[in-house]
Order: sequence, then structure tokens, then C-alpha cells
Amino acid sequence: MRTLRPLQALGLSATAEAVYLTLVERGPQTPAELSGRPASAGAPLEGIEEAVAELGDIGLVTRTDGRLTAQPPRAVLEAVAEQRAHQARIAYESATALSRYWLDHTVGAGYVEVVDTSERRGEIQSRVHNGAVSQVRALSIGPVGGGDRMPEVGPGTLDALDRGIAYRVVYSANILQDPKALEVAHRCVARGEQARVFPDVALNVLVCDDRFAVVSVAAPNRTGHHSVVVQPSGLLDGLIGVFESYWQIAVPLPPAGEAVKSEATPEGRQLLSYLSTGLTDESIARELGVSERTVARRIARLQEMLGAKTRFQLGVQASRRGWL
Repeated sequence: MRTLRPLQALGLSATAEAVYLTLVERGPQTPAELSGRPASAGAPLEGIEEAVAELGDIGLVTRTDGRLTAQPPRAVLEAVAEQRAHQARIAYESATALSRYWLDHTVGAGYVEVVDTSERRGEIQSRVHNGAVSQVRALSIGPVGGGDRMPEVGPGTLDALDRGIAYRVVYSANILQDPKALEVAHRCVARGEQARVFPDVALNVLVCDDRFAVVSVAAPNRTGHHSVVVQPSGLLDGLIGVFESYWQIAVPLPPAGEAVKSEATPEGRQLLSYLSTGLTDESIARELGVSERTVARRIARLQEMLGAKTRFQLGVQASRRGWL
């Protein structure tokens, strides 16, 4: 029994698909011959002419001297795919144009949509992961469980990573104290996500390309959950800017299995205090009674400890951790 239904997947009828497959298997046939297929080939086909018209409209069947002939499918269906891709682009451009018209002719912030997601929290996030074309940027308060919910990968995230969507995520540093939430983050990193950590992430945000963002918030009475969908606007630009600011000063998420170093030595704190006052390596070396090379090596060790690529990041992270 056939399980392949490629033409039905494209919107053609079951009869049209059966007619095409029969013509491929048996060669040219008349409509009458197709209608009288033996029982071994399935029930007699009904609506032959309608099915032939469906196939003829896209070029899969031609009629010569009353006989129907199946045509090679690749070139025909590639043309269909190209046509549908063109239609999809037109639909997207039309949606963009109509959205602008809507915003120009409606009262209030039409670029903001509040969605009650108390019962279906994952659905609005799926719109981001499934709809992304090139990248997703995210801020995550984390741990992502909350209450009795276990931390879990957002629906559609792994599929999006597998199809090559670039992910950059800044997690709040308390994820480092939650082994299950940290495990979830490392699963995503293993699939290609770039992850960083910052001590005080203020809100949960998902940005789908530059097209829209989803901000997750608790309902005012704390009994429900809402998501705010932000369409192209100054507010969306601002949210993207907030993410990029966090990304610049956040530090890489420690690799799986690596212990998180959270304390500075007294020597390290002293070195950081000298750096914060603007002293040069030469001056610090003189104060500590060591060589400039030793100072540079100790600074590099501190940067490695905090995952800071620059001395500016080192100062920011040290201050956030209360080392200064």
C-alpha cells in the first residue's frame, strides 16, 4: 500500500495523485482506461476529468490524441516551488505594507499587543523560534523554571538551532546556581547557541530577527502570565539596543563541567583596585614590587576567571561581583 503522498502535500486531490502515479506506472492511458482500473490497483477512479485538469494546470499531465501522458516531475514542481516562494514574498511584503497603514490610521500604540499566555505560555515563544529567518536574540532572567515548573528548552529552539538560526542569549547569573537550568542552557550551547551571563538581567525578551520581540511579564495580580508582542517601532529598536548593551558587557557562560569561580584573592582585589584608579601597568608593578610582565599575567588570569575579553569588561564584572 502506498504511503507516499507528495502531490496531496502540495494541495492536489487524492484522485489527481492516483491518476498521476498510475500514468507513471503504466504509461499513457485514456480517461476511460483510468476509470476502469482493475481492483488490484484500487477502487475505480471518480472525477477523472477534474483530476486531469488539476494535473494539467501545473503541467504534470499532457493530452495527445485522447491519451494522457505523465510528465517528468522535477522541473514542473521546481517551477511550482518558485512560484509559491514568490507568492510568500508578496504576502510578507503585503503584511508589512498593511501593518504600516494600520499603524498610521489607528489610535494608540498599535505596535504593541498584549497576549494572555497563562495557559499557553509556550505558544507565543514558538512564534519566535519557528518564524526566525536569520537570528534570535534573548535576555533570560533564569532559572527558567519558576514555581513548580522544571527548567526546559523553549519550544522550537533546538529545531531552529539545527536549521542554522544564530542564537545569542544573555542569562541572568543566578542560572549558575541552578544545575537544572544550567544544564538546559548547555544543551543549547552544544547545538550552536552563543551564551553569556550578566548578574542583573532585568526582563525576559526574545527578539525574532529585527521583525518583532516578545517580552514576558507576570500579570499585575501575580496569578497569571502575559506576553507583550512588540512590532517594528522605536520600542522594538530600544529593546534591541538593550540586548546589545547587555551582550557587550556580559561574560561567556562557563563550559559544562567547569567550576564557577566566584571569589577573588586579596592580591586580585588589590590589583583590581589599582586598575580602577587608572594606574598604568608600570605604576602598578612599582606599587606591588613586581615586574610589568607579572602584572600583565595576573590581569590576564583575572580576565580568564571572569570571562572578560577587555579590561573594561573586567572592571564592570569585578564591580558587579562586589570585588571593588
